[in-house]
Amino acid sequence: MTVRTLIKVPKTARRGEVIEISTIIGHPMESGFRPGADGQRLARNIIQRFSCHYNEELVFSAELSAAIAANPLVAFHTVATASGTLRFTWEGDQGFRHSESVAISVA
Repeated sequence: MTVRTLIKVPKTARRGEVIEISTIIGHPMESGFRPGADGQRLARNIIQRFSCHYNEELVFSAELSAAIAANPLVAFHTVATASGTLRFTWEGDQGFRHSESVAISVA
């Protein structure tokens, strides 16, 4: 399965500055309630968890449910503390797991 993400993080920030982070992931979401061509319900396939680690420290996480939109947008704020890496992880049904990292420079 090909996964597409769009991650918006400032490349630079001042130490102590509150920064906005937003992510979108393209994922073949399925609620588990819709019938397939054979009349049987299609298996649920949603993203259940999202997390963001900043230099290996968890700064944001969310538990998602069947009501989540396809290609979910997750936006949040954190404080720029040091230069390093933001690692984003999405986990879901059917063993789905995808991670991406983005660097940030803090002065």
